Amino acid sequence: MPRYGHRHGGQRGRCRGRRWIEQLPETTYFRPYGQSRAIANTVIITIEELEALRLVDLEDLTQEEAAAMMGVSRKTLWNDLHRARKKVVNALVNGCVIRIEGGNYVQR
Repeated sequence: MPRYGHRHGGQRGRCRGRRWIEQLPETTYFRPYGQSRAIANTVIITIEELEALRLVDLEDLTQEEAAAMMGVSRKTLWNDLHRARKKVVNALVNGCVIRIEGGNYVQR
């Protein structure tokens, strides 16, 4: 009998939908000055999290406008944006490496 609310592998909820992005970042790795890779912890920001940051914080779009551009709901955009901001602040405060990679997106 199928278990409702579960997918293969025991994950709950809906499958994560693809987000539309306009551009891939030219630089995908940032490291605190003077710190070697072996010492620093790494924070991974997905391509769609970076796109949410770019649209709202750099391009000054509203969350509704950014969500429409990415093809997601405002709540989904807010979740991506909140997650990305926490990761960036963590990296800045704690001296972590930032790597931008992965995600589930389609480039326009």
